[in-house]
Amino acid sequence: MNIRKTVARAAGTGLAATAALGLFSTGAANADTFIPLPGGEITQTLSDGTVVTVRLVGESANINPSMGSTPVHRNAWASGSAQVHISGTNGNVGGKIVPGYVVGCQVNISGGGANGGATYGVDTQGAVKPDATGATSGANLTLGPGQSKAFYVLDQEAADDFGSEAHYARNKFKGSDGSVTWADETIGLTGCGGYAQARAFVTVQVETDNVMSNVTLWGQPFSLG
Repeated sequence: MNIRKTVARAAGTGLAATAALGLFSTGAANADTFIPLPGGEITQTLSDGTVVTVRLVGESANINPSMGSTPVHRNAWASGSAQVHISGTNGNVGGKIVPGYVVGCQVNISGGGANGGATYGVDTQGAVKPDATGATSGANLTLGPGQSKAFYVLDQEAADDFGSEAHYARNKFKGSDGSVTWADETIGLTGCGGYAQARAFVTVQVETDNVMSNVTLWGQPFSLG
């Protein structure tokens, strides 16, 4: 049995998400493979002159090729940290950080995957839309050949503006810096008999006195076996 529990704690402008996993037996036939990943960095200048830098650091994945002991099962644990720095503005500034992963089965996700729209499932408040196409807040996916899907690292429960329960896939921050760190985030895939890949993404919605804009950074694709 694999038991996963995600705990998220916000402190200052940073947030850490940690997954606690059940113990499992490993042997020569299903040994894990650790993959260090390069992360990435992107800098964009917004229309009002605000400069936004998004970094993905400390990224890695631990791959177990067949938790279900069949060729159509994959399991991995991904870790990383999304960091945002904003400069070039003297007014009020802040934003929301939305980290996640795209997973594909026998499909090229080097261009982003999930129709390039992994972040379309988040509304302007960072809430996960219940009717979002291809984007969910769960990491257990079932994909066939040629399919891809995105999921979010964060799943925060909170009341919306009307007092109803809502799920949020973002970490809000105020000021020029913000971050989200996650460890051993589960990527579970079933139904894929061919090659499978995953790729991290970080979308940051920046808000200043004059502009609101999204900046997305994609990590390097990695094999799930």
